[in-house]
Amino acid sequence: MAAIKTTSEPRPESRTESISAGSDRDHVQSLERGLALLLAFDAEHPEPTLTELAQLTGYSRPAVRRFLITLERLGYVSSRAGRWSLTPRVLLIGQHYTESHALVAVAQPHLLALAEQTGESASLAVLDSGEVAYVARVPVRRIMSINVQVGTRVPAHATSMGRVLLAWAPAGVVDEVLTRHPPRALTARTTTDPVALRNLLHEVRAQGFAVVSGELESGLLSAAVPVRDRSGTVVAALASSTSTGRASEQVLRRDTVPLLLEAADRIGTELGHRRQTQRSVPSEGFY
Repeated sequence: MAAIKTTSEPRPESRTESISAGSDRDHVQSLERGLALLLAFDAEHPEPTLTELAQLTGYSRPAVRRFLITLERLGYVSSRAGRWSLTPRVLLIGQHYTESHALVAVAQPHLLALAEQTGESASLAVLDSGEVAYVARVPVRRIMSINVQVGTRVPAHATSMGRVLLAWAPAGVVDEVLTRHPPRALTARTTTDPVALRNLLHEVRAQGFAVVSGELESGLLSAAVPVRDRSGTVVAALASSTSTGRASEQVLRRDTVPLLLEAADRIGTELGHRRQTQRSVPSEGFY
């Protein structure tokens, strides 16, 4: 199986490209570089040197040194024997996200209930820069080789949550994701053909849920449904994950999908969404 590379955020050049020409004058490059420096710390580089950080970010050593000193004074990084590391203070950024987003607070008890009902892990994720980003999770058992937790990012094309999020995303977003993040094979079962993927997205939108087996990781089986906000917009995907050794696609469709739909409906109701009596179907010109 091809290695799954989880990331924290797009590199600085991706951020720059996403800023419209009309807002260039409002772009604060030093803030962008400071954030990019924080994001350079990851599982592969938990305690990099100044030189390594300069190589990872593409910034000059003097610039990296200034950013590190500033971040150290603010309490976000610390140094020891020539190596730098993040401090627990950076966790406050993620904490502020969860505290300022009603979605996560509303969804958490429903994830707990779903995990109790199914005996399997339950997750909530959003689409961010072409990837699926976990924003809430209740793990029951470890069924993936990677350590999935809040903040983990995985490719959208090979996951049930990603397909749900893409199925209800605007056509332009889907085009951008498939262009800037070309689907790659993660297992022998991964769908990588853009046309085939678009057809799958049509199917997901028509039936109201997605089931994916062994495309992100061999043996991983998951189902996901959309979560809507007050306006009816799909703002997240709710998923339940298990292994092919514990269940089959048919069992997931029969037993788990109805529970997911009920949980997503309850979350949406608390967010102000009024349930529709008819399931949405692809509109003309979709994609």
